[in-house]
Amino acid sequence: MYEDKLSGEVIGAAIEVHRYLGPGLLESAYELALEHELRLRGLAVERQKAVVLKYKTIELGDGFRLDLLVDDRLLVEVKAIDCILSIHEAQLLTYLRLSGKHLGLLINFNVPVLKTGIKRIANEL
Repeated sequence: MYEDKLSGEVIGAAIEVHRYLGPGLLESAYELALEHELRLRGLAVERQKAVVLKYKTIELGDGFRLDLLVDDRLLVEVKAIDCILSIHEAQLLTYLRLSGKHLGLLINFNVPVLKTGIKRIANEL
């Protein structure tokens, strides 16, 4: 239940960022602005959090980075692309699985109306 409320807060923050900045910037700009907006809302945010890649029985080091991790529960993958493809959804699902998290948001800021650029993806642990 908390994750649903949290994802609603993140979506609201993303809408505010998109309303202010509009489409057309690089992903890094939206990531920074969204991090700031989430902190303004009192949420704990880690940006570009390194995740150790575990392969079979060994740890291989930092295998990938999460764009944003909110309240140590919700992954946010930020995009600024023409359209979300199935590979982007697969990437977020893999990040969820490898990080042991349940819920993620894929947010594409390069759209006229942000509502059309948001995908909610759950990892059935």
